[in-house]
Amino acid sequence: MQRRSSVQRRSGPVRFTRGLLCLAIGFCCVLTACAGRDPRPGVSLILKTQTNPYFVAMKKAALDEAERQGIRLSIAAGTQDGDTQNQINEIYTAIARGDRGILITSNGNAINAALRQAQESGLYVSALDTPLTPVDTADNTFATDNHQAGLLIGKYAAARLNGQKATIAMLDLYNDQVVEVDTGRDHGFLDGMGIPNDPHAINGLEPKTGRYKGGKGGQYRIVCHRPTQGAIDGGRQAMEQCLSADPDINVVYAMNEPAGEGAYAALRAAGKADKVLLVVIDGSCDGIKMVRSGVFDADAVQYPGKMAELGVDAVARIARGGAPPPKTKGKDFYDTGTALATAHPVDGVKSQTPDEAAKKCWG
Repeated sequence: MQRRSSVQRRSGPVRFTRGLLCLAIGFCCVLTACAGRDPRPGVSLILKTQTNPYFVAMKKAALDEAERQGIRLSIAAGTQDGDTQNQINEIYTAIARGDRGILITSNGNAINAALRQAQESGLYVSALDTPLTPVDTADNTFATDNHQAGLLIGKYAAARLNGQKATIAMLDLYNDQVVEVDTGRDHGFLDGMGIPNDPHAINGLEPKTGRYKGGKGGQYRIVCHRPTQGAIDGGRQAMEQCLSADPDINVVYAMNEPAGEGAYAALRAAGKADKVLLVVIDGSCDGIKMVRSGVFDADAVQYPGKMAELGVDAVARIARGGAPPPKTKGKDFYDTGTALATAHPVDGVKSQTPDEAAKKCWG
């Protein structure tokens, strides 16, 4: 990706944005004079959306932690996944309001310049769930190790195959952009299966046929990589396209639960739901129910509530004169953990039962 020079970055649009920032600061000062300033340290939670249950869980955890810590929490979001402009507006509002920190689930790299300005203004910036590119645009990132989550379901799928040939459909997030949550999970699954791939490459460049080395090992063929936008409709359409290419698919990797739910609907309509191993990533309470009922064979769980709690706690520590939590040793982010949930455990792959996973679903 080409990066503009510092001269270009400081051209007209930036001066205009700073002008808007000055107006916002002035307006905030008027509000403060009229209403009185809240003495509590402020933090802004800026989500991708406020409708996705994943981010609803994150919001609830942040509210609870802010109340416990005595933090003033402001919550905002884009209107839809990919809406960077509203996120940028909210970043400048946080600066103008005098917040001590910003917690953000990024909708795209267009927000980076505003986040750098927030840091220059003294705010602590935490990315939640979605690492920024470059990752050091944030002071820290509280997130799932996406590669590890993919690795778990890949190892599980390989073990369940028990040496059988794998005919694989891969339902990714995008096919027109590179996002770490997408490539990390995709490549992790391939590594878990024991299929060679370049971890720095875009999705879909691995050998399409060969021998997988996970479990007992066996032959494999990757039928398709299809984008789903992480949605139920996208998952169903992608699965229908893959089945058209090869009706004998017996392993489906879905990058999240909605994509997996759509894939299951397509498989059931084709009369193949009980003939396919379907593995996903997310770990929502509803998703764990689908593991219990057999819709999903395995689910790599995430903890969005923990991400939000850690982000609020980091700002609270700074406000008290302390230090925020460091990154996980050997990683460029704080790893909030993942685990495998399945109703059909296999030897050699550590897992939780659906009942165990349900105790912490999206906590």
